[in-house]
Amino acid sequence: MQPTRPGRPDPRAQAQQAQLAASLAGAVDLAAVKARSEAAARAQAAPPPSAAPSAGAAGSAVVDVTEATFQTEVLDRSFQVPVVLDLWAEWCGPCKQLSPVLERLAAEGAGSWVLAKVDVDANPALAQGLRVQGIPAVKAVWQGQLVAEFTGAIPEDQARQFVTELVRATTGGAVPGAAEDGDGDDQLDDPRLDAAEAALENGDLEAAEAAYASILETEPDHPVAGLALRQVQLFRRADAAGPDALARADAAPDDVAAQTRAADFLLGTGDVEGAFTRLVDVVRRTSGEDREQARQHLVELFGVVGDSDPRVAAARRQLMVALY
Repeated sequence: MQPTRPGRPDPRAQAQQAQLAASLAGAVDLAAVKARSEAAARAQAAPPPSAAPSAGAAGSAVVDVTEATFQTEVLDRSFQVPVVLDLWAEWCGPCKQLSPVLERLAAEGAGSWVLAKVDVDANPALAQGLRVQGIPAVKAVWQGQLVAEFTGAIPEDQARQFVTELVRATTGGAVPGAAEDGDGDDQLDDPRLDAAEAALENGDLEAAEAAYASILETEPDHPVAGLALRQVQLFRRADAAGPDALARADAAPDDVAAQTRAADFLLGTGDVEGAFTRLVDVVRRTSGEDREQARQHLVELFGVVGDSDPRVAAARRQLMVALY
């Protein structure tokens, strides 16, 4: 954006910022935040994943799952950590080769992911619902969505790479911590949010960022303010990148910083799929530090949009394919 003289606002800049602010107002989906908080609360009601490899124990890093426990042990828990489904049967020889490998890796993971074992003979409805075509079948679930899968026994080094990339793509490798404190409904009704929302309505991204940051200074785990602050910061970066960001990125395909600025601009102006696709392509064709920079920025954008958005689930699957 071109600089303007003091006291003479640039109409084009005002129009662009208004567009960004309007997009942001739709992006801060408090209902989605509440749904994620409720799911996380249900998961937190169970013991946290531990490194203990004994299958079937609640809170273990390895659990036996049935049709009755699938909701709590897989779907709800996937809002905390990625859950890897191991679909097996007693008569399956390759299953007996793969399952011990996955159990050992889950124990090593120290709670960063959960292995959920499903006996397909004892749970045929689950196998049918998950569209199992052959076993052993491994399916990864994050935020209630299928994000990666493979069929057949694979060597330990490949299995290790699969779970490593899964954890990095979803949680960045972090081991889950304590549950969020407080009641979700009270936080959604927090009167401190009014100033930030008023700033958004006026297109004042700087004031909105300051208001959300002020809340987080006294309450770092506030779920609404944290998500909203990331979104406001994204829109400010998109505003700074300007409409020339795409042309500059297309002219320099190997410039990862230019690609991340272009992705910010695309997301800030509502092209969610375009932003995700651009960075997935960068991950696919790069390596080393460039690849990691693009991956981290893409995961950050996932957090901006929100994991309940189906476009995030689709992009996570694409990222897993690009990484693995």
